[in-house]
Amino acid sequence: MKRKEADKNTCDGLLKKEMRVRPIQHGTVIDHITAGQALNVLKILGISGTTTAVVSVAMNVPSAVLERKDIVKIEDRELKEQEVDRVSLIAPDATINIIRDFEVIDKHRVELPEQLEGVMKCDNPNCISNTSEPVISKFTVNKKPVELRCIYCDHVISQGIAEHLI
Repeated sequence: MKRKEADKNTCDGLLKKEMRVRPIQHGTVIDHITAGQALNVLKILGISGTTTAVVSVAMNVPSAVLERKDIVKIEDRELKEQEVDRVSLIAPDATINIIRDFEVIDKHRVELPEQLEGVMKCDNPNCISNTSEPVISKFTVNKKPVELRCIYCDHVISQGIAEHLI
């Protein structure tokens, strides 16, 4: 091998290797997450550094559709509908892939629900949902751009949605 050819294939004498995330046998792959939101997706799903679940996260991956995207793979867990609704709030273009025996058996795009109940906390301190009254928070959802309107006080949340999730 010529010296120039060897330099292309080595780095300080070590072979360059492409890192890949291994396929999962059973679980969920959340693809097309808005770039930079993968950690918020983990937070929404209650996955922290102390989890026993096998989780793979890829951030700022080049994408033909989104330019950049994040991907989360969770082994041995299929998301519940309420979890998918929460993910859709911060990643409205995400796709959910259900994996069984290393095969994609179901693939669908998340859909923002028309209304959310008991998922978000209104950030208006004077809202009845933030008092000791037995009231469950409820929001209507505007899809483009994503905005949540409290049905009790009309307060709108359009930024920092992940911080308001219950």
